Amino acid sequence: MPNCIHGIDDRFCAVCTNKGRPKPSQRQVAQAKAAAHEPATDVEREAFEAVYAYQEARSVQAGRPFRASRTWPMIERLGILVAIERLVSKPDESDCYTTLVEMGMEDLSFEQVVVRHRASFSEKAVAVSETRLKRVKG
Repeated sequence: MPNCIHGIDDRFCAVCTNKGRPKPSQRQVAQAKAAAHEPATDVEREAFEAVYAYQEARSVQAGRPFRASRTWPMIERLGILVAIERLVSKPDESDCYTTLVEMGMEDLSFEQVVVRHRASFSEKAVAVSETRLKRVKG
């Protein structure tokens, strides 16, 4: 029986059930979704956060939900760390990196994950990531 101002049961209305609570930031959403994967290490957690941050940023830019439809199959096939290794080792910047820089969330990019956790990635991936990050800092 509808009993909220939006014409639906107020137990299921996202607006009515969240009165007074601030909307979570894109970062908070990414962190919560990444935690659901139960990552074994900090590098895996940060890697999942980067994927979800990208999706959240693209969703905001597009004004509708966005899914990293090419990235997730790669992660499922290769694992999160190998997928990131491949993505950052490409000569051109990925859409993920560009989007996060545009949204002011470059600290959540794959490149930052690689630089923060050098031991988990190849020297090439670290070098390419450092070069990209230096370009952004100007």
